[in-house]
Amino acid sequence: MMRTILAGILILMAAGIGWLTFDWYRNQNSGQAFGAPFVLIDNKGAEITETAFRGQPSAVFFGFTHCPEVCPTTLFELDGWLKQLGDEGKNIRAYFVSVDPERDTPEVMNSYVTNVSDRITGITGSPEKIAAMAKSFGIYSKKVETEGGDYTMDHTASVLLLNSKGDFFGTIAYEENPTAALAKLKRLANEG
Repeated sequence: MMRTILAGILILMAAGIGWLTFDWYRNQNSGQAFGAPFVLIDNKGAEITETAFRGQPSAVFFGFTHCPEVCPTTLFELDGWLKQLGDEGKNIRAYFVSVDPERDTPEVMNSYVTNVSDRITGITGSPEKIAAMAKSFGIYSKKVETEGGDYTMDHTASVLLLNSKGDFFGTIAYEENPTAALAKLKRLANEG
């Protein structure tokens, strides 16, 4: 009797592990890219969707134009790393997604990103659509009131790396060692 129960438990465990493996494999090969579909606006005022993150590797950073240090530093470093890669990194597309769309209109985003780089595309949209996109990419952001009735944004400060299928490839942390960051971008550029 005990052997039968034990054998039944083992069979159920094996079936459960098999199902989990099958489900993981199916999700990995479903053609679904990282993050949820979205329809937003780029810094030139044109519609941009998740398809922008397919066909070539992408570096995606979520931030805001009123950010005092983290955002401009990250975008400046990202532009520098892409320049260091030269032709090797020419296929990497870079995106700056606003977590503060109330202030970051397409015009504001355009002025901001073009002052930093000609390689970075700004993305903004309605607060609801931006929040949904950020959530689907696992990005934290929160409006924080400051003195004088103003506010700032607290947010995830990592650059997301996506392969040419739009799948998650890795991250570059804020203030990551430049050599390590450059190596990650080289691997991303060479992934195909």
